[in-house]
This record gives sequence, C-alpha cells and structure tokens, in this order.
Amino acid sequence: MSSVSPLSRPRDALIVAHGAPADPAPQEVVLQALAAATAPHLPQGWRIRGATLAADGALEAALDGMEAPLVYPFFMAEGFFTGTLLPRRLRDAGAITAHQVAPFGVDPSLPALMARVARVALEAAAEAGLTPATSALLVAAHGSKVSRTSADSTHAMVEHLRALTGFGRILAGFVEEAPFLADQARALGSGICLPFFALEAGHVVGDIPEAMEEAGFDGPILPPIGQHRDVPALIAAALVRAASQQAADTSAA
Repeated sequence: MSSVSPLSRPRDALIVAHGAPADPAPQEVVLQALAAATAPHLPQGWRIRGATLAADGALEAALDGMEAPLVYPFFMAEGFFTGTLLPRRLRDAGAITAHQVAPFGVDPSLPALMARVARVALEAAAEAGLTPATSALLVAAHGSKVSRTSADSTHAMVEHLRALTGFGRILAGFVEEAPFLADQARALGSGICLPFFALEAGHVVGDIPEAMEEAGFDGPILPPIGQHRDVPALIAAALVRAASQQAADTSAA
C-alpha cells in the first residue's frame, strides 16, 4: 500500500544523480534500484526511473516517453550541477516541460532522518562508553573549492542536528575544503562520523575512511545518509508534494 496520498492523475518522475564518469555503470544500477525502491511509495499509476548524468545516453533513455516529468536531483546541495548542468542537460534532451524539484540534501525531512540515524548509532555504541553528552557527531561532506553552496548546506544541516540531537558537539568536516575531515576528526575525541553524501562511492569509500585513519579516529563511520532504507519514502513524499504544489499553482492561475 502506498504511504502517500494519491493525486488526481498519474505522473512521470525521474531521479538523477551525477554518477561516476570514470566508471558509470555501477552507479547507474544504483539509481535504477533507487527508483524501483521509491515506486511502491508513490500513488498508483505513477512511473519513476533513475539515471546518472555520467552514463552516456542514460538521461536521454530514461526521459524517453515521459510526459512533463518531475525531476528529483539526488544531490546534496543547490549549485552548479542542479542550477546549471542538469537544467541544460534536460533542455538538450528535449525535456522542456520537465519540472525540477529541490535536491535531496535540502529536503525538509532529511534533518530528522539524520538525527534518528545518529541517535541509533550512538545507542549501538553505548557498550563502548559513548554517551550523547560526552560524544561528538562529525558530519562528513564534500565541500568545494569554487562554490559555497555545498558547505552552506552542510553547515545548515549541522544547525538542524544541534536542535534535534543531544550530542555534546556537532561539527562538519570536508573533503575538498577547510575545515578538512582529518583535522576535525583529531579534535573529536570519541564520536560518530555520518557521511552527508547521496551515494556510497568515490569519497565515501576512499577519502572519508582514509581521513579518519589519518586522524586516529576509531569511532563508527556510518553509511552515507543517501543509502538509508527510509530514503525512497522521503523521495516519494517530496515528489508528491511537488505534484500537489504544481496542481495548486495551476488551479490558482
């Protein structure tokens, strides 16, 4: 049974991630699986697909036959990819009636999910002596050398988590800009690392564990938040909200 209320008509939807240009096939499979996991949470009759920008022809193939699709960017921040590259790729593919929604990383439901994941991890680590008041939460994120939007989204998430969790300290560390992950991890003492990433690839499987090892961090490193089992329902809810808002705007026009 769907977990969201049906709308008056079926819709087309597409989840899009950047993917891995050097090896696009594995992440293309992940996006298609994510779309399949999201489908049961959508109203009856909706059609949803997944694609990456990196896989040659994947976006165009996914858009084939879709009518005015809702496009969900599986990205962690607003920025060049969501503001410039993705809209351009959609136009070039002929999807001029596509409607792009806000990316995953700024979804209003995401802070509560991240807070719950961090609390559960802390409870699981209680036998090692970790308690909320004496532990830190390190939000590991990408960052950028050229844009502030990635770091701004991460810092906004940290502020949300401060209000939602009981950790003694919550701080952000970045792969590509200061404050760097290893430097932040050295200052942690005991704690938990939660990657603020959509996919388990690249930085998540390489840079983050390497930085934690360099810092001598021996606490739990959780899977990226985008891989949590509740994410498909979160995406479905965002798509339904977007469709409802579109319908309301059309009625008011």
